[in-house]
Amino acid sequence: MLRHLRPLLAALLLLTGNCSLLTEAQAQTPKTYTSSEILLGLKKLNVLGSVMYLAAHPDDENTRLIAYLANERLLETSYLSCTRGDGGQNLIGPELREGLGVIRTQELLAARRLDGGRQFFTRANDFGFSKTSDETFRIWDKEQVLADMVWVIRQRRPDVLITRFPPDARAGHGHHQASAILAAEAFDAAGDPKRFPEQLQYVQAWQPKRLLWNTGSFFVKPGENMDGYLRLDAGGYNPLLGQSYGEIAARSRSNHRSQGFGSAAQRGEALEYFQPVKGSTATKDLFEGVDQTWNRIGPGGATIGKLIEEVIKKYDPSNPSASVAGLESLQSAFISITSTRGGFDGIPFQDLDTPDRMELFWWKAKKEHELAELIQACQGVYVEATTSVASVVPGQRLTVDFEVANRSRNTFSFFGAGPVFVDKDSAGVAAHPLQPGEVVKFKRTVVIDKNVLPSQPYWLQLPSSKGMYTIPEKILISQQARESGPRALIGEADWGDASKNELSRQELIGRPENQSAVPVFFIGGNWLSIKGVQYKHTDPVLGELYQPLAVVPAVMVNLPPARSYVFADAQPKTVPVTLRAGRAGVSGRLALALPAGWKCEPATADFALAAKDEELTVNFQVQPLAGAAPGRAELRATATVAGQAYARGIQKIEYPHIPTQFLFPEAVAPLVKLDLKRRGQNVAYLMGAGDEVPDALRQIGYNVTLLEPKDLTAATLKKFDALVVGIRAYNTVDRLKTQQPEILKYIEQGGNVVVQYVVNRGTVMPEIGPYPMTMSADRVTVEDAPVTLTKHQLLAAPNKITAEDFKGWVQEQGLYYPSKWDPKYQTVISSSDPGETPKESAILVTDYGKGHYIYTGLSLFRELPAGVPGAYRIITNMISYGKEVAQ
Repeated sequence: MLRHLRPLLAALLLLTGNCSLLTEAQAQTPKTYTSSEILLGLKKLNVLGSVMYLAAHPDDENTRLIAYLANERLLETSYLSCTRGDGGQNLIGPELREGLGVIRTQELLAARRLDGGRQFFTRANDFGFSKTSDETFRIWDKEQVLADMVWVIRQRRPDVLITRFPPDARAGHGHHQASAILAAEAFDAAGDPKRFPEQLQYVQAWQPKRLLWNTGSFFVKPGENMDGYLRLDAGGYNPLLGQSYGEIAARSRSNHRSQGFGSAAQRGEALEYFQPVKGSTATKDLFEGVDQTWNRIGPGGATIGKLIEEVIKKYDPSNPSASVAGLESLQSAFISITSTRGGFDGIPFQDLDTPDRMELFWWKAKKEHELAELIQACQGVYVEATTSVASVVPGQRLTVDFEVANRSRNTFSFFGAGPVFVDKDSAGVAAHPLQPGEVVKFKRTVVIDKNVLPSQPYWLQLPSSKGMYTIPEKILISQQARESGPRALIGEADWGDASKNELSRQELIGRPENQSAVPVFFIGGNWLSIKGVQYKHTDPVLGELYQPLAVVPAVMVNLPPARSYVFADAQPKTVPVTLRAGRAGVSGRLALALPAGWKCEPATADFALAAKDEELTVNFQVQPLAGAAPGRAELRATATVAGQAYARGIQKIEYPHIPTQFLFPEAVAPLVKLDLKRRGQNVAYLMGAGDEVPDALRQIGYNVTLLEPKDLTAATLKKFDALVVGIRAYNTVDRLKTQQPEILKYIEQGGNVVVQYVVNRGTVMPEIGPYPMTMSADRVTVEDAPVTLTKHQLLAAPNKITAEDFKGWVQEQGLYYPSKWDPKYQTVISSSDPGETPKESAILVTDYGKGHYIYTGLSLFRELPAGVPGAYRIITNMISYGKEVAQ
């Protein structure tokens, strides 16, 4: 039995892109199957076809089409996103850049769990909005992104590629255009063994049959005839799932919460249109000329197809376990067809040297895995491996709780469970017959490899460039030492060298997330399941919860998130550094590293943390000396334990729609010395979609009070020198439409209001200012674009704003500039991206009664946490506008 399962694991590990096949979705309740889902899986077992959708960002994908292809056509369906969406805005919390990219990655995985697709990525970094593909390719490494696309195509071997966007200006975003251009190039390169030959030690060249563009009315000129396009109706109903594909798509797309893409369900006809781009012509169907039956693997394939049809025909939804015998016969047929074709067990990948041998190998490996899953599902088997601790450190012993339950009507043989990547000895393994209704629980102790790195997402382990993430040369997966456990339940198959405990850079590329920190296996009579150990606990309100087991450093060094330390004078500021113990009994010394001209007290601090997860905050007093250089520098916190330096903290990202995630950011913060004058003292702040601007204002001496929407009355606001409205507040705070008259009354009576950017769609009210302005998606994406300054008073006092104040900006200069505005608004600056006409509405100012209203699309919400000196001077002038006495 164990020998029988060896080729299955070897094949799965060779298919290096199948991260999602090796372990269940991170931090999810262990998957169980309904009778209808099992039947759908049986039907899918008899379809051998693959399709890949390609676009630029999370939320670009057509979830309805993915749901249709995966669940109606029963194809292996995947979405390849060039980026992880790091450059977008966050509607649900304060995370930006890397943290947002992690959220959007998990949102895509949550979407795929609903619509049935698989998820992959390239190394491209979403650096923010770009207007042309030329601009995008100046920042992305085009050849590297192309190589990644080719790699994923060669792994997944899609028969058909589909792009979301056209390769020209109609696509809008430069990333969108670039994704279509790259898809066309990848279509050709994937089948050419001379392109990216370094990949061929893992995969073979693969030529898809055709490339299509999934177009629609939003890309077509008014009146243009679409009759010549290939089309299909993706609006059908799936009775096994109890939903239409429009309903599945809405649930899937609504996982993109950080982007505000909650969607309404659609029912009925839903036509999708396709324009041919490359490859063979199709006139009636996307998959014309593609054999999707078992005949595609050659001799013996038809027999397998007939066996599957027989299992489907006899399937009893009230007793799925009755199908196990038929599925076991199918396993024997898989072995037979391999042996008659030369066998693959132990054959090096490079020796699969012909397309037909690789075709058989690839589909056999994939379908063997699906078959093993179906046998387990039909047997009603429940397995999980959990632990009572949320985190471990390298070298630590960990107790793992295993549970195996037989919920079928049949007895089945259970051979064992244990850690993957141990010294294996299959001799003397005994089967344990699990009776109907029997539950087996046992414990094992494992040791986490001392060289395993913290559970930082693999693409964030090394410093990245503006346009590309840097992938480590290799990543070690925990190699556990076997310690204890009932022998009858420990059986380990001899899996050979295929069970390696590290992944190379090439094998990492494309994966949506890290491999589990501690992978374990379960072996039943005719199935093998690999899962990741998870932390399980019970919440008194939410009940049983699962989250990823994290590998953490021995000590974590945390600075306040997204904070710059800004000094407008020589007064000291408190820099709190919070130490957190990853294990019990951690002691050492903590220090801040500062640039020349800065003073820190104390110089160092000794610490001792007795218990795991114990925290200690050390407050350092930092101040500039006379010799401190103006501008932006950095401070770094480092803890030294037994001669080893630790300089990373821990950031927990927790939202209800995605698994809990952990990041380990460097303990580094911007340190800024600037010449700054301000007027006024007390600022009211209304949060919108979430930002770090209030803390930035406190850094420069303002007293900032966060107000609830109900508090926005003229009587309340008159106590403040200014009201600052957070990003996208007029998109997210519904009560603004009732409080707007009070805000205008406050301005009329002498108040000052600064409104940060508002998205041009979905505002809670038609007018966001005292006079009309038309919001648009206009923006200046080049952060260092030259700026022309007017002689407006806002730029003159209390700080003289010059072109120097627009240097060193990050990601973009500004976004969502109004396209039209009432003449009562005054423009202050203008700038433009290369080749475009100047945009003059980055700052609009108007008097209203005795007070003032300012709208700004400048990306202050990015610049202030990044410690950009000019951004502090500009927002100070906005808050101070109209006041005469400087402080």
